[in-house]
Amino acid sequence: MSDESNPNISANLEPEKDISVNPSSTEPNSEQKMEIAKWIADGMGLSDVQKRINQDFGIVMTYMDVRFLVDDLDLTLTDPTKPEPAKQDDDVSDLINEDPLPSGGSVQIEVDGVTPPGAMASGSVTFSDGESKKWTIDQFGRLGMTGGKSDYKPSDEDVMEFQQQLEKALRGPSL
Repeated sequence: MSDESNPNISANLEPEKDISVNPSSTEPNSEQKMEIAKWIADGMGLSDVQKRINQDFGIVMTYMDVRFLVDDLDLTLTDPTKPEPAKQDDDVSDLINEDPLPSGGSVQIEVDGVTPPGAMASGSVTFSDGESKKWTIDQFGRLGMTGGKSDYKPSDEDVMEFQQQLEKALRGPSL
C-alpha cells in the first residue's frame, strides 16, 4: 500500500514543481511592463498591481518584488486618498482659528496653553460686569478661582454661563 501511495504523492508534487520552477514566468516582459506602467498611472496601488500581474500574466510576484519593479521602471505611485486628509486638516484648522466659544452672553473665558503644576486646566474669566478671575481645575476636578476682588461674587447667570463655556472649551472643537 505504501508503494501505491508514494507514487501518487510524487505525482501530485511534480506538476507544482514544474509551474514554480519555470524561469520565463518570474518577471514581466517589456510589453507587460508597459501595461503595468499604465496601471500605476491610473492610480492602482501595489497590492492591486500584484494581484493583476498574477491574474493577467500568470506571474507570481511578492509585494516587495512588485515594489522593486515599480522602482526599477521609475514609476511614481499616486495616492488617491492623500488629498482627502488635507481637506480634513483644513477643516480642523478653520475650527481652531475661529472663536471656539461663540457666546450670546458677556462672560468670556480663556484657557491657558501651559497649565501650572498640580492643575489639569487653567485660564482666566471675565464676567459680565468686567471683573476678572483666574481659574484652575485640579487633578480631582475641583474648580478654584483666584485674583480680582476677594469679596467679589458673580451673578448666578454669569456662573451658569461660565460653567457652560468652560465645559465647551475643555471638550475642544467637535468635528
